[in-house]
Order: sequence, then structure tokens, then C-alpha cells
Amino acid sequence: MKTYIQAILAGATLALAACGSPSGQPRNNGTDTTATDSALGPVETKAANSDYKPAFAGQTRIAGVKTKTPYEGTVLTDKLDAPWGITNLPDGRLLITEKKGVMRIATTAGQLSAPITGLPKVNDAGQGGLLGVRVDPDFATNRIVYWVFSEPLPEGNLTAVGKGKLSADEKSIEGATVIYRATPAYKGTLHYGGRILFDKDGNLVISTGERSDLETRPQAQHLNSALGKVLRITKDGKPAAGNPFEGQKDARPEIYSYGHRNVQGLAFHPETGDLWEAEFGPRGGDELNHIVAGKNYGWPTITYGIEYKGDKVGEGIQQKEGLEQPVYYWDPVLSPSGMTFYSGKNIPEWKNNLFICGLSSIHIARLVIENNKVVGEEMLLAKEEQRFRDVVEGLDGNLYAVTDNGRLYSIHKK
Repeated sequence: MKTYIQAILAGATLALAACGSPSGQPRNNGTDTTATDSALGPVETKAANSDYKPAFAGQTRIAGVKTKTPYEGTVLTDKLDAPWGITNLPDGRLLITEKKGVMRIATTAGQLSAPITGLPKVNDAGQGGLLGVRVDPDFATNRIVYWVFSEPLPEGNLTAVGKGKLSADEKSIEGATVIYRATPAYKGTLHYGGRILFDKDGNLVISTGERSDLETRPQAQHLNSALGKVLRITKDGKPAAGNPFEGQKDARPEIYSYGHRNVQGLAFHPETGDLWEAEFGPRGGDELNHIVAGKNYGWPTITYGIEYKGDKVGEGIQQKEGLEQPVYYWDPVLSPSGMTFYSGKNIPEWKNNLFICGLSSIHIARLVIENNKVVGEEMLLAKEEQRFRDVVEGLDGNLYAVTDNGRLYSIHKK
């Protein structure tokens, strides 16, 4: 099944469902390819949840932009089962995790492999399951795969990192082992984080959540806890050399940054090499952050969101000395999940733009970033009414995205 979507969106006129998990059918979205040089209003037009003011101009509701190059989205398959993570194999195929605990390989034509088994047991309740995935930089010779998952233990669940070898017949993971556990465990099923990247030195960068509840939330600020952090570890699960808290008493040496709520987006800028992340706020206050080693990103002390029932979070402050401001925030929420920078040549105007999957917002956000500031935003594929979970740039220069409803999309020049 294929669907072609002419996805040139005039952001200021869009109205999107703010929540839920729709299961709309594929449709043609029209063929408006008119380019405009006039400034567009912000793509978000709904009322904010709070009356909080941004710390600087352009921190939220930046002017809209509109892709001028005609492009389309193609549904390659809708047969995936709650896919969560997607990454490239060296031959251009895609390795995809499914929340219940298996992986699949997909071709860029949408052909799916049988389930790849042999992974450790996951707790797929709530927001848990088999999460982010990456292959070893030397995969072509060692066939090693790394993944993040919610591991059930007697004392509770936690975010764990696994490692194993993809069998020659591509049917199983051999020698699967857990190389890292983000302790403490907790008897809850929310906010695992779950993204994984390789940095330029061959170390793993992992995101965790603070497990959501009031009981665990403060641990995002605790350097003796792995909750609510960005972590940097070796391929064997040890703290990577040169981390900011290395040798510091009562601090975990694997911590790279802290004060995070629930990070489901991680990406390195293709030219600067800088690390960026996107994380869920509560009701409002989803954040995009430029990550610097050792910095504190504020949760739950400062936030642009409010509690789901409408109360202030903590003291209800948005700024405090020593705590980092988000580069950008959303209110109402984007519900940001996987993200990637675009470095391909197929659509030149997208070069170095950031693409972030939106869940409750049911679109992919395209952000134009200059000098570490967001200068434009566009909503892509909103009419598909899909909860976009992860996106990657393929080896062919197209974007590939998966949705909670089981679809794999190719996004490419028309």
C-alpha cells in the first residue's frame, strides 16, 4: 500500500488535534506547491496552557516556514506492530524495534523481515518496551547491535541497555547481554527515555526519564541517580572517559547532563557535532535543548509547563541562575519523540534542519536552526493523523519515519 502526500503546509492555518491516538486512513493531501516569500505566522495557533512568558524572543512560537521543494510522503508498509526505534543498516535497509520486544528489518521498498528474536524480556506496559536502537560503527564486520529497553526486575522496572550479535540468517540476536542499568529501579511504567546514539569517539549516548511520579521526579536533580539524565558510556557499559563528573564524590561518572524529564529525542548536528535533545514537559513546556556536558537543564525546578491537573510545578518558576534555558519550547505540547538532523542533498533547503516526531501533535516538526536558535518551524504530514515515533535519514538521503499505528513512511522529493 502506498500513499502519496503533497505535504506543503501553510503552518499558520493548521488546526491539529492536541491529544489522543488517532488511526486515520491514508489519504491524498492535495497538491499546493505554491512557494511564498512572505513571512508566515507561528504554526501553533491554539491557546497556551499557562501565561508564562519566554526568557527571550524566539524561544517559542517562532514564525512559520514553508518548504518550497515539492515532496511527498509514502506509506511503505502499515504492518509494523507499535514500532519505536529505527536506524540504518550499512546496506541501506532499516532496523526497527517493536515495543513488545522484537526487531524487524525493512527494505526501503517496505518489505518486512520475520521478527528478530532472542532479546531480553521487556516490560511493555505503559511507555515501556523495546525502545531505541543503533548498530555498531563496525557492524559490517562484527554485526553488533545495541538497544535500550524497559527491564523488569523484582524491585521494579528500569531503563537498560542491551548488546548482541545479529545472526547470519537475521532471525535472532545472539549472545544478548545487558551492559548498563539506569538505577534505581521503580515500580512504575512511565518515562524511560530510551534513545541511543554513537558519538564520534565510539561511545554510546543514552537518554533516561525520571519515571514521572512525584516520588522519583526530584532524582532528575540528583547526581547519584541515573534517572532524568543524558548518559555517556562505553560499548561495554562503563562510564566513558572525560565525562564531566568523572572523579567527583557522590556523582555517577556516566552522567553527561541532568535535570531532564523524559528525553525521547537525541541527535548530533551534522556540521558542528553538537548534541541536541528534545524532552516531554508536563502540560505544556516540551523542550528542545542544546546539550553541553555537565549542565543542569532544570527539571523539575524550572519549567514552562504546568501539572496535568492545572497546578504549578513546584514554585512555578521558569528561570533560575545556574539552570539552562531551553533553546525552544512548545505550549501546547508537541509530545516530541525521535528526531534527526537532515544532511542529505535531495532537498537542499532542508540542510541542517532538525526534524522531530510529534505524538499527540500528530505531525513531524521541521525546525530551521541558525546560531543555535530556532528561526522557523513547519508542520509536516499533519493530515496523516499519525503519532510519529521516530525518524532517521536513510543512506539514500530520504527521511524514514515510523508511527505508533504501525506505519513506515518514506519522505522524499517528488
